Amino acid sequence: MALLPILEVPDPRLKTISQPVTLFDDDLRRLVDDMFETMYDAPGIGLAAIQVGVPKRLLVIDLQEPAPHDHAEGEACGHDHGVINNPRIFINPEILDPSDDMATYNEGCLSVPDQYAEVDRPAKIRARWQDLDGKIHEENMDGMMATCLQHEMDHLEGILFIDHLSRLKRQMLLKKIEKLRKAA
Repeated sequence: MALLPILEVPDPRLKTISQPVTLFDDDLRRLVDDMFETMYDAPGIGLAAIQVGVPKRLLVIDLQEPAPHDHAEGEACGHDHGVINNPRIFINPEILDPSDDMATYNEGCLSVPDQYAEVDRPAKIRARWQDLDGKIHEENMDGMMATCLQHEMDHLEGILFIDHLSRLKRQMLLKKIEKLRKAA
C-alpha cells in the first residue's frame, strides 16, 4: 500500500468528470487499498479517486464509529475505546431516490483543507453501486452516510462542497486557504 498525494483547490483536475469503472482487477484493488491508507492518514472519512488524481467513478468511505462500551450513557471511564472501522467501497455509484426532505451538515473536505461550511442535501437517499467484484448493491441511507456519499459522489462530477455555497462564501473560503498556504 502507498500514500497518495491529495489534490487541493484550486487544482483543475478536481473539476474533472470521472469515467465509469469497467475493469475490476488487481490494479483497482490496489488503488482502493491506497485510497483507504491515504484517507486514514489524512485523516478523513471519505475519498473519491479523482482527489488522488484518478478520474474513475470510485470512492471509499469509513465513518469510523466509536466503539461501544458497557458504561452508562455519559459515564466517564478514563480509557479510550477507539473506533470501529467500517470501510465501504462504492464503484460507479448512483442516487436513485433522493428525499425531498433536506438535512444540513457542516462539511469539510480533504481537497479544501481546514475549511468547513454548512451544506444542504437530501436527508435520505436510495443508492446503487458496484463492489470490487462488480456485483451490484442497493441500500437506503440517511444521516451521515447519506451526506458523505452525496459529498463524495459530487467529486465524481467535478463538484466540491464549496460549489454549493454562495459565490461570496466560496471566495472567502478560498482566500482563507490561500492565506494559510502563504503563512505555512
